[in-house]
Amino acid sequence: MSDGGEDFFGRFPACTSDAERFARLRLARTNRIGPVHFHQLILRFGSAVKAVENLPMIARRAGGGIVPAPIEAVEAEMARGRAAGARLVVLGDTAYPKLLADIAAAPPVLWMLGEQTALPDRAIAIVGARNASAAGQRIAHALARELGEAGFFVVSGLARGIDTQAHTGSLKTGTAAVLGGGVDDIYPPDNADLYQAIRTYGVLISESPVGYRARAGDFPRRNRVISGLTRGTIVVEAELKSGSLITARLANEQGREVFAVPGSPLDPRCRGTNDLIRQGATLCEGVDDILRTLDAQMTLFERPAPTVPLHAVSAFDDTDLDEAIDSLRDRLLSLIRPVPTPREDLLRLSGAPARVGLAALGELEIAGLIVTTSDGQYIRG
Repeated sequence: MSDGGEDFFGRFPACTSDAERFARLRLARTNRIGPVHFHQLILRFGSAVKAVENLPMIARRAGGGIVPAPIEAVEAEMARGRAAGARLVVLGDTAYPKLLADIAAAPPVLWMLGEQTALPDRAIAIVGARNASAAGQRIAHALARELGEAGFFVVSGLARGIDTQAHTGSLKTGTAAVLGGGVDDIYPPDNADLYQAIRTYGVLISESPVGYRARAGDFPRRNRVISGLTRGTIVVEAELKSGSLITARLANEQGREVFAVPGSPLDPRCRGTNDLIRQGATLCEGVDDILRTLDAQMTLFERPAPTVPLHAVSAFDDTDLDEAIDSLRDRLLSLIRPVPTPREDLLRLSGAPARVGLAALGELEIAGLIVTTSDGQYIRG
């Protein structure tokens, strides 16, 4: 991945067969295999088919164990997707959104439901408060409509308030709703009519299995997809502690633009957006503020899709890499204690090349001997 600090093995291979697509879904659904390990394993072994075959071996060699997701469970998920009318898109497919593929630890798989078959690169996210003011909702609706008329595809999260207005304002020009649950999970229920309209005129997207019901912890993960699908994120009303500010932070980490609509300092719903402006977000008083920034950016920074065919990917020599990992694994494990340790410190203290160190840490985590904290540090499993 061109922007993902995890990739020390090469460019990500395209998915060119049904067997490889099935294996990528199976690998993504395997316990302890997150996006980072998914990327590293495929880049290391050259395909998901080979990565799944080698999983038990690398975990056993590290002193632990792992069982790939059952074939029956993956087949059942695919059957639910077909029954819902959804389509599976895996990282490496030509239909995988290019902007999302370019973020660090891009989601391994997506389910998509709707008439829109591909997401354009000219996309923008609009998010904000669920309990938005009437003025905030009018602004969000107008921004979505005008951006759509200017050729932008609008992405949001189907929540009440600002999200709802972002979708309704862009239904005629193109909109995507990213869900925390499966693409068949209508949440909130009072947006059922809007859900059906987006299914008819736009697209519903989720990295969760079809049939899965969203939980509170799924929404930050959903927010990273919203920001990752777009050139920039516009925040219209947000309190100082809100999911919309998480989306803005993720957009900034992904190297995407962040726009904030200013508001009254007396309204708690505007404190988050005003603080974003204070921290350097682009002030947004109208659609021209967005177009000036993004049109200039797209002219300067167009990049090709970050995939290459499987046959063009050369996996590292297994023997050499295995020997390097074997000599490093115990040393890394000895450096990890119950107190969280940053990855950069572990790599520096081990003295190993980054790609070997990351592969060794990955094997230890896959084996269940270490775990990653929410802020990306390591502790004993």
